[in-house]
Amino acid sequence: MDYSDSEPPPGPRREDLLPASTERSVKVVVVGGFGVGKTTMVGSVSEIRPLTTEETMTQAGVGVDDLSGVERKTETTVAMDFGRITLDDRLVLYLFGTPGQQRFWFLWNGVIAGALGAVVLVDTRRLEESFPAMDRLEQGGVPFVVAVNHFPGAPVHPASELRAALDLPEHVPLVDCDARRLDSSRDVLLTLMRYLYDSATAPREAL
Repeated sequence: MDYSDSEPPPGPRREDLLPASTERSVKVVVVGGFGVGKTTMVGSVSEIRPLTTEETMTQAGVGVDDLSGVERKTETTVAMDFGRITLDDRLVLYLFGTPGQQRFWFLWNGVIAGALGAVVLVDTRRLEESFPAMDRLEQGGVPFVVAVNHFPGAPVHPASELRAALDLPEHVPLVDCDARRLDSSRDVLLTLMRYLYDSATAPREAL
């Protein structure tokens, strides 16, 4: 078939990415360790078909990727996830999920750049994997909330113990979530938006 005279396929329409009533769009990143549910959260809450860059894990990753606690995981994000949620008639959040494996951390700077805030997803079975994500956000001056994604069989700890283990200041919100559920993921994002608003309007000495 001769394609020389054919029209190129139409790209995404502006209204697909930014509803006409929107007054402001905000970039939010979802970060955390390998297998904590970042792709799941973006997919569960996105009102458009999410963009994912998941690839099947192969033997090449054996000895490179630490699968402790996520032995059943068969796919992994190799670049980023992308989704969108409209919180009200005027505010749209663009969600970007980062890859969790250390060998893809070089991509984080590009994903995090320009973000107004972030969600750090945590798995209580592997708390130590959340430290690099929080360190990177703190270094970049990106405010964040911490969301504990509850997995079957994962230990449940009081909030005070989790704060101590994560060395998390009292003013940083710590919430529970189920990244598979739209309402739960949306509530985490609303918590982040309230935190950003309160931080922006609070007297500097109160922070």
